[in-house]
Amino acid sequence: MFYFSKSKYCDFKQCPKIPWLKKYKPEEYVIDEETQARFTAGNEVGDLAMGLFGEYVEVTSYKSDGSLDLNRMKALTRQYLAEGRENICEASFDHQGLYCAVDILRKNGDGYDIYEVKSSASPDHYVYIVDTSYQKYVLQKCGLKVKNVFLVTIDTGYVFDGVLDLHRLFKITEVTSLVDEEMGTVEESLREAERVMSSKDEPAIDLSASCNQPYACAFFGYCTRNLPSPSVFHLYRLAYGKKLQLYQSGVYSYEDVLKSGVKLNELRRRQVEYALEDKGTYVDKVGIGGFLQTLSYPLYFLDFETVQPVIPRYIGTRPYQQIPVQYSLHILTEPNGTLEHREFLGRSEEDPRRALAERLTSDIPADVCVLAYNKGFECGRITELAEAFPDLAEHLLKIRDNIKDLLDPFQKGYYYNRDMGGSFSIKSVLPAIFPDDPKLNYHNLEGVHNGSEAMELFPRLKDMPADERAEAEHNLLKYCELDTFAMVKLYEELKRVS
Repeated sequence: MFYFSKSKYCDFKQCPKIPWLKKYKPEEYVIDEETQARFTAGNEVGDLAMGLFGEYVEVTSYKSDGSLDLNRMKALTRQYLAEGRENICEASFDHQGLYCAVDILRKNGDGYDIYEVKSSASPDHYVYIVDTSYQKYVLQKCGLKVKNVFLVTIDTGYVFDGVLDLHRLFKITEVTSLVDEEMGTVEESLREAERVMSSKDEPAIDLSASCNQPYACAFFGYCTRNLPSPSVFHLYRLAYGKKLQLYQSGVYSYEDVLKSGVKLNELRRRQVEYALEDKGTYVDKVGIGGFLQTLSYPLYFLDFETVQPVIPRYIGTRPYQQIPVQYSLHILTEPNGTLEHREFLGRSEEDPRRALAERLTSDIPADVCVLAYNKGFECGRITELAEAFPDLAEHLLKIRDNIKDLLDPFQKGYYYNRDMGGSFSIKSVLPAIFPDDPKLNYHNLEGVHNGSEAMELFPRLKDMPADERAEAEHNLLKYCELDTFAMVKLYEELKRVS
């Protein structure tokens, strides 16, 4: 028998190769931290949305080994349908091996409505229509009358006032007509899926736009394994569609890029040429000198770490709002002077913003030169703090207005070497310039090595035993400290070569 779930069906509609690879080559599936964060957010949102229409029953059941007990879930669904329950969450159905679970199945007269819950802020993704059309198809094959289909998404304009209002947090969009249009493709797609999945031969499908829609495919590394490295897909800030167009015209390697005569901006040309021939370090002394002239002592090197809860936790915040929870600050009062360090880490039990804003205005005078790396992020957070705390706004906004961006001289191409690989993030630039300094290696840190790990760890602090919490807080502080110490070292390198 052919077994298929709605997630496999959605994968198949994106690219038939995806479910085949998951079945036959699962070891090639690479879940990055961003993807995992989406999964986690989706689970949190789905659990909360169950109460959207009041009283409900949930059929989710587990076996002793922790896996889902699908047979029990289907049996409970049949039971609750027979009882006429109004809202059944994770309602589970199977038709000849085609399985799906409906987030919220809501009774509507002599039929039912499907409510599909997404952690996204937009209901406009085609994959959502694919998802719900499969659900409607399966439910109808099981003899259920499906009247309407709705998408439940997050309203990012909702401001939390201390009492969570599900009807304001979520927005509901009817997509019945779009689903009905898509329904006509389901049977043919399933026939093709059965053919593909029953074959031991990997589908001969080349790279396409679907590799990056709606998110980058977890098998992209596998499907590009035979391309030269670096390849056309590594070109700096070139739209994926343009990269794909070059690839489809036979442009694979950087040598191909040059031979093709494709027009490259200065940064991409340098990226390609330095990758093909190690020319050492490119230094534009005029450009670097011009940047350094915009700075003045004392210099304050600032970096924030944030959390981004999909469900707002603090009064006055919105879903997915970046909430600053800690910062690191290195201070250089004069050339070759003693480097001073200050830091702040909030408590995860409470809204950390007020305490952070007060400490920030204490640590940074209103009229000094501040350096950040990709300053738009720090400036945005400070602007939000000023809006939240009007009594601190004047000082905060002066700090914001005096921030200079240490990213600029690298992103503008004033300093470049081959090891940067066309990336100007601090995680790429730092090891490219200081490859052998263990103090500047994020991999040598304990517990927290990147912003995603910091974002995941902070909310859990409140639930940790004292000793475990102390260690986690230490790791958070050391990670953030390295970010600003790295900035100091990059600044000193710019001074050295200017």
